[in-house]
Amino acid sequence: MYTIIAILLFFLIAIFGTLLFYRSKKTRLASLESGTCPVCGATSKSFKDENTGTLFKVDAIERNILRKHGCSGTMEVEFDCKSCGNKEVHTVFGNGCRL
Repeated sequence: MYTIIAILLFFLIAIFGTLLFYRSKKTRLASLESGTCPVCGATSKSFKDENTGTLFKVDAIERNILRKHGCSGTMEVEFDCKSCGNKEVHTVFGNGCRL
């Protein structure tokens, strides 16, 4: 009886741990796509040249496409933070053919 309860308890812990992992991965991807580093919190900075009136924007996150699997497939994207050096690779779905 105790064995069945222990196995059920370990099974529930494994399920909740897996769900927690995917949830944290999804929130990290959302913050990277919005331009905020999940590690150091760096965001894009913008400043204005007062002589010419031009607005410059410096992004904190750099996006590199590693592999693209066709128009209806997925893309593997590497996100690189310029301030702390954090690099993460995520799979992005549903981008289609961007010409």
